[in-house]
Amino acid sequence: MNIQWYPGHMTKAKRAMKEDIKLIDLIIELVDSRVPLASRNPDIDELGKNKARLILLNKSDLGDERQNEAWKAYFQGKGFYVVKVDSRSGSGMKAIQAAIQEACKEKTERDRRRGIKNRPVRAMVAGIPNVGKSTFINTFAGKACAKTGNKPGVTKGNQWIRLNKTLELLDTPGILWPKFEDPNVGLCLAFIGSINDEILDKEELAAELIKNMSGRYGKRLEERYGVTLVENTAGDGEDTKKAWEILREIARARSCLLKGSELDTKKAAGFLLDDFRSGKLGRVTLEVPEV
Repeated sequence: MNIQWYPGHMTKAKRAMKEDIKLIDLIIELVDSRVPLASRNPDIDELGKNKARLILLNKSDLGDERQNEAWKAYFQGKGFYVVKVDSRSGSGMKAIQAAIQEACKEKTERDRRRGIKNRPVRAMVAGIPNVGKSTFINTFAGKACAKTGNKPGVTKGNQWIRLNKTLELLDTPGILWPKFEDPNVGLCLAFIGSINDEILDKEELAAELIKNMSGRYGKRLEERYGVTLVENTAGDGEDTKKAWEILREIARARSCLLKGSELDTKKAAGFLLDDFRSGKLGRVTLEVPEV
């Protein structure tokens, strides 16, 4: 599958971010802990040159904890401040304020030397669609400030939110970039729901997810659906066939049937994707950091 999605409003959103960046002290970038690299928009690095940077490994409750730690170390090695968070439950939130102060220490010191006291840190909250930016803002603020939803594209424009005397946040729409050079990036973003489902073939996507999970997380599929993953080393064609056979087994196990007892693999694909996205398949990370 070669997935590309870049709706027109994202160009406008990126332009607005470029305008606002000069007002910003810090970029708080949310990534999805299940696909931490694929869920990073390379344009944000370009926009954020010379700005303090904080990466939030969001949805950390859905990512493999060992890999969460590995990715935290990876990004810290690249010079970012990093905090693992689960915006929905509030886990990790207490560590964010200290990370912001540490990341903006130079800015605060510079203000002090100029005689400027108590100027709030201005932070842009950025990331791809459906990575949890608005949920993070609402949980961090302790009240509903930003509109949320479980599909991409809920936030339409930039919005300033004053949290307290020391911090102001700029909520920005989720933006992708015009072309995914690596087809695996498009797949990963489709798995986590950052691509509009309406443009996707869910059966093909589910087959790709089965292939991605079959190695390290194959047992999760077996336990959840009562299917059998047969070891197969015959190459890509056979892998695809195997994934489709497993999808058919899932349809059978979940009694996904059309008229005449024909298996409804489309319905089974929906079950599989929903189970993955909601964490019912356990904690899964589909990318491993380079050593």
